[in-house]
Amino acid sequence: MTHTVEKIGGTSMSRFTEVLNNILLRKKNGSLFNRIFVVSAYSGVTDLLLEHKKTGDAGVYSCFAEAEKEDAWVDQLEKVKAKLLAINERMFTGQDLSSANTFISGRIADTERCMQNLHNLCSYGHFQLEEHLSTIREMLASIGEAHSAYNTVKLLHQNGLPARFVDLTGWKQEQSLPVDQMIEQHFKPLDPSKELLIVTGYTHCEEQLMRTFDRGYSEMTFAKIAALTNAREAVIHKEFHLSSADPKLVGEDNVVTIGMTNFDVADQLSNLGMEAIHPRAAREIRKSGIPIRIKNTFEPEHLGTVIDNNYCNPRPCVEIITGRKDAVGIEIFDQEMLGSPDHDIFISRLMKELKISIVNKEADANSITFYAVSTRKKINRVMHLIEKQYPSAEVSMHNIAIISAVGSDIKVKGILAKTISALSNADINILALHQSVRQVEMQCIVEQSDYEKGIKALHLALIEEENHGDVIRKIAV
Repeated sequence: MTHTVEKIGGTSMSRFTEVLNNILLRKKNGSLFNRIFVVSAYSGVTDLLLEHKKTGDAGVYSCFAEAEKEDAWVDQLEKVKAKLLAINERMFTGQDLSSANTFISGRIADTERCMQNLHNLCSYGHFQLEEHLSTIREMLASIGEAHSAYNTVKLLHQNGLPARFVDLTGWKQEQSLPVDQMIEQHFKPLDPSKELLIVTGYTHCEEQLMRTFDRGYSEMTFAKIAALTNAREAVIHKEFHLSSADPKLVGEDNVVTIGMTNFDVADQLSNLGMEAIHPRAAREIRKSGIPIRIKNTFEPEHLGTVIDNNYCNPRPCVEIITGRKDAVGIEIFDQEMLGSPDHDIFISRLMKELKISIVNKEADANSITFYAVSTRKKINRVMHLIEKQYPSAEVSMHNIAIISAVGSDIKVKGILAKTISALSNADINILALHQSVRQVEMQCIVEQSDYEKGIKALHLALIEEENHGDVIRKIAV
């Protein structure tokens, strides 16, 4: 194992000069080579191509799928093209600008022609648009990654370095291959010791990665490449350190970089939307015995945080205070559910079908509450379907926030009492409290207006006052 596989996120990619100087042109072990880079689309591009990840605002895909206004998707695709050409304008001049514009304009033109032909075909009753939407979604997503990978190679060529564009998007490929075979086929003739390999974050394959992982597809590509090429280390470059809390909330002087943790903690963070790495991608890397390193793109000297499956903090403590401010509690009260798992099974399946993210759930004899994150449209939809299935049920929604204390071992005597005391002293009412027997996470459900105050209170009580910095800063070099 001589090489690393490194993923560069979209926010980092948008600051391409710093990516070039801090990552691509920065030697590792005295060499610029033996590194494979998986790149995301530039920040905001995938939101325009699909839909906004947080707000749900329409992108090209959602306009095409909903077809509320016949030509809305065409207008949206023009906006994407304008944004991508504007990015090119900031990066290149002369012939390099011309070739970069030709490349991405060709992809967009091909996509528009394909979507228009499909739209026309589906005007006939024998062809249903819904059957092809997942393929269209994949095609659109691939544009952003192809654009950033192509441009990165061109930047490296400008700096006199041998670099290769590894296009896994399957553009105009005659046959879909299984994902492992697709990756192995592309990498078999390549030698990372002689050139920098720049890979699209999207992989076209039989499995259709977006059907299972949706926006986590680039991390699955990254994980698969690391596993299949037997990488020494998998590195993720982000715009922040993996820290004990959000420095914007608790202050930069009060947070510490975690330094080292395990995959269990990483999964808890993913469940709350604070993804160090997609849990399925983490599973792929974990099974291969490859450690993951999270690095801050803009602090290249810092060693970052290592995620290793065998690590456990030498002293039980809380490592991270995090959470979700934008969650809802969907409460179902029905005396008919006593002694039956049917409500739980039906609602869980329904939320999976609607792609609503369930963070946690709780139940008593006559009620069950799901704590979830999604758009208001989907939340209203699931509540309507629950009421339709169970007419005797009372279904209500509560806007809530989740504050979570996470660590590889939080079996600390009196931690529950200290948590309740800290929030109470901050004048915060706890609506619900969950602590698992596994002792890796404790969740407090509070009013959304108490989120920031609660994060500060728990970080002060469970991390700053406990002086755990000396423990959680330890780094595996």
